[in-house]
Amino acid sequence: MSAAVSDASGLTGDARGSEGLRGWAWHGGVVALGALLAWLSATRPAQMPFWTPWDFSWPEYLTSALVLLWYLRGLARMAPEERPSTGRRIAFLLGLAAIYAVLQTHFDYMAQHMFFLNRAQHVVMHHIGPFLIALGVSGPALRRGMPGWARRVADLGLVRETIAVLQQPVLAPILFVGLFYFWLIPAVHFRAMLDPRIYAVMNWSMVLDGVLFWTLVLDPRPKPLARIGYGARVALSVLVMFPQIGLGAVIAFATRDLYPFYNLCGRLYPSITALADQRFGGLIMWIPPAMMSAIGVVVVMNSLRLHENTLEETSDDAAALAERARAWTGL
Repeated sequence: MSAAVSDASGLTGDARGSEGLRGWAWHGGVVALGALLAWLSATRPAQMPFWTPWDFSWPEYLTSALVLLWYLRGLARMAPEERPSTGRRIAFLLGLAAIYAVLQTHFDYMAQHMFFLNRAQHVVMHHIGPFLIALGVSGPALRRGMPGWARRVADLGLVRETIAVLQQPVLAPILFVGLFYFWLIPAVHFRAMLDPRIYAVMNWSMVLDGVLFWTLVLDPRPKPLARIGYGARVALSVLVMFPQIGLGAVIAFATRDLYPFYNLCGRLYPSITALADQRFGGLIMWIPPAMMSAIGVVVVMNSLRLHENTLEETSDDAAALAERARAWTGL
């Protein structure tokens, strides 16, 4: 009897035992690798290559590593027809890798010493990485690969209600643009760059808000499976474009140094002046986010096209069945 019963991960009772042992081994390997990276980062930072952490963070490392592990485990547990397409799998992995690269490699050090690199870091954390993760439609695979305790946490009413509130179609774009603006208020930015705790909050807020916004907009399903309809998703993608273009233009064309932190800490490239650094940063805030919004519109319109094609095929199949029934019955 127990062998025939499967849980939410898709495993039968007999398979859960051996899979549980392998799961403990994989999770233990993730922790062991993290401990090694943390030790090397603390004791030999100068000898470590660029792609390793400059300032190791357990929360950032574990989030990235466990999400990757659960995703791969989930894919392995899914039937071939259930798995997302190859393109969606690549998009998800690229998005996760991009966020990890700007947070847990030496790039993070560079982003703390040049404003334009800091802006590139935030565009990846808030736009490009979350956009690719949302494009990957990874929810089913992640859920299939999660251990039981993680699924129970995800199913908590408080978690679901919080996500539902944050993804309200009025609040979502306000948070998406508002957080981008908030962390660029000169006094706030200065304090965040000096205080490691606030710096971590800033980075986490960028990533989480980006994922929440883009998963809302790029959900390929029709409403009511999705939270909002296709038209509202197009509107949100366009709506957030213009405030970001405006902020990027203001910073790019500023005639004074708005962010003196980078002079205080020492610029990585002294040949780039403060105003040039700001100008490059403003352009990075101006052009890539606008492009992501435009691409988002294209993705949503394509999802609408595919949905309409499915409806037409279903309608044609129903009409063909009705015609055959009339021919057989003579009615």
